[in-house]
Amino acid sequence: MHVFATFDRYPTPSGVYDEMFDGEAVRAAYSRIHGRVTALSPEELRARADFLARSYVDQGVTFDIGGEEQPFPLDILPRVIDAPSWQVIEQGVKQRVKALEAFLDDVYGPGQCFVDGVLPRRVVATSPHFHRVVAGLTPPGGVRVHVSGIDLIRDSDGQFRVLEDNVRIPSGVSYVMTNRRVLTSAIPEVFADHRIRPVRQYPHRLLEALRACAPSGVSEPTVVVLTPGVYNSAYFEHALLARMMGVRLVEGRDLVCQAGRVMVRTTSGLRQVHVIYRRVDDDFIDPMHFRGDSLLGCAGLVNAAHAGNVTIANAIGNGVADDKLVYTYVPDLIRYYLAEEPVLNNVRTWRLEEPDQREEVIDRLDELVVKPVDGSGGKGIIIGPQASRAEIDKIRAHVLARPRGWIAQPVVQLSTVPTMVPGGMRPRHVDLRPFAVNDGDDVWVLPGGLTRVALGDGELIVNSSRGGGSKDTWVLAPRKGAEVEPSPVRRPAPGSLIHPQARKDSRAEHPDERQTYTQQQQQQQGRSEVAPC
Repeated sequence: MHVFATFDRYPTPSGVYDEMFDGEAVRAAYSRIHGRVTALSPEELRARADFLARSYVDQGVTFDIGGEEQPFPLDILPRVIDAPSWQVIEQGVKQRVKALEAFLDDVYGPGQCFVDGVLPRRVVATSPHFHRVVAGLTPPGGVRVHVSGIDLIRDSDGQFRVLEDNVRIPSGVSYVMTNRRVLTSAIPEVFADHRIRPVRQYPHRLLEALRACAPSGVSEPTVVVLTPGVYNSAYFEHALLARMMGVRLVEGRDLVCQAGRVMVRTTSGLRQVHVIYRRVDDDFIDPMHFRGDSLLGCAGLVNAAHAGNVTIANAIGNGVADDKLVYTYVPDLIRYYLAEEPVLNNVRTWRLEEPDQREEVIDRLDELVVKPVDGSGGKGIIIGPQASRAEIDKIRAHVLARPRGWIAQPVVQLSTVPTMVPGGMRPRHVDLRPFAVNDGDDVWVLPGGLTRVALGDGELIVNSSRGGGSKDTWVLAPRKGAEVEPSPVRRPAPGSLIHPQARKDSRAEHPDERQTYTQQQQQQQGRSEVAPC
């Protein structure tokens, strides 16, 4: 019996959109995958899944659960998005990033949105991520959101909606690239059946965007990636991106500020740095203006940015746009700054700081999802129907004591995609984080993004910290005009084991990545989690 056999008759739960099956019919985007996978025996499919897990262990792509390093689960079945659906996502993400850029420029500048009543000034002023120390700072190139990750879910009607915005330090893009590389080796014959848009151009796009936003008058800018160090959960990603962009990976102790300029220590002396792609949180980036005990940043970075001598990407203070209370106003911000209707809608959200909305939901918390406005990684979220009475009473007390700190949303049944679990292929809930790069002239959206999957039965929180995994996200190319991934060199017959030469040829297509993985195995000593928020 094939792994899919029992799942073909699995009824989709009420109110859930399954991305492969429409009732008992297979959706068009998944028809070839379904045919290929059902031709494999359960033993062969499991062998290929084991190959994926071993690949991630060998590369050091692990994450920590309860103090134990584990390989980040990559599912054998990709998530497929057809070209028309991706076009909507791409337009919606571009639109949202442009609106958030305008909003951040406004709130750290003239504040016209407050004057015009788009949102109350107190919403921004009370956000823990609003930093007055960068008020009036206009970054070189006018870009504050160089990289963004906009989290999307698919509702029961199959429509994509925005769940939250990530324009501080969005992580997880390394999974997008490593997932693609490894899955191509695991199921090359399935890969060869499709015209899939590539993801390998991300490091080049990012580097070009960072260079484009260097201080004026600099023709050959020096770019560095600033990491908190090897013990950070996302260090693997920091090292991978630095290597693939061909720039230095530095820690705070490698930098020094002199006369309003940032310098990096090298074997040949100090060298000026013009662009810092920082992966250090605001609170730790400059001990002169934020936490004085921080050893992760460099004293004087903010002053150098004010002087116009360095670009910090993403800009300090962007977190105010990630505030989940600000999130509720983003549709209005799109209309205000862009004079457009939102392409991607929000999830219905109650602002618990407003008395009428708080009164509407305070006795219904057991029916809703309650989130802290400054939370990330699934931390602090209470899913009412799954919570105990004690948890509901506790969250009600927190809301009443500090209503500004909370929002509420209905329980949205995220869409499902078949996923390999110990019992075979079963539907599991997924979300999607498309990554966008802004160079000041255009916003480019990586055709793929990170699909995170909740591996527990009925689980709705997909974060790796809660035991979630990921899927490779295949965006299908239109018939003409779009670049596609090259087919694997060797194409094993359906049902056969992966040909050793196919693995070798696939690795040879990405020599830089292979060298990066080898170096990380030597340097990280098994500590290299990438933990998407």
